[in-house]
Amino acid sequence: MWALAARGGDPAAADRFVRSLHRDVVRYVAHLSADPQAADDLAQDTFLRALGSLHRFEGRSSARTWLLAIARRAVIDSHRYAAARPRLCDTDDWTRAAERAQPAGLPGFDDGVALLDLLDTLPAERREAFVLTQLAGLPYAEAAERSDCPVGTVRSRVARARATLAALLAEAEAQAQEEAEAIPETTA
Repeated sequence: MWALAARGGDPAAADRFVRSLHRDVVRYVAHLSADPQAADDLAQDTFLRALGSLHRFEGRSSARTWLLAIARRAVIDSHRYAAARPRLCDTDDWTRAAERAQPAGLPGFDDGVALLDLLDTLPAERREAFVLTQLAGLPYAEAAERSDCPVGTVRSRVARARATLAALLAEAEAQAQEEAEAIPETTA
């Protein structure tokens, strides 16, 4: 009743409409958003949307039902907006923050580049078998089907690839150790 009168331009009816449903809208958006602090802002957004489109309200449903549907869309839009916005980080060391955000057990960027360089040194058939079984996680039988070779051949290629990669890693670590020892220590 107040919504239809407000649609006709009655400011007192618009005020009564807002006051009569404000508590319901605040409770509803607080429940949907699970954020009581955002409830007042979402309720305000809901009423701004409703009053802006009040001329389209025809009274086929109750004003409360119409308003809560608008509130639901306001909460959804709020979630979409928050998900699309970048989050601020209060740390100066963004690389460490990015690494902490990575799932455990994954190599860092530098390790990933080093792994790709090492994999490039392997012959193509060994690299394929290693990547399919060790990185992609395929069972040996499935890797054999994809490679069009026997399972034993895949096992052999993976074993040889592991041995080659282990030797290359040991060589790289020894070289890094030698370089670290060659740097003269400075005394302050």
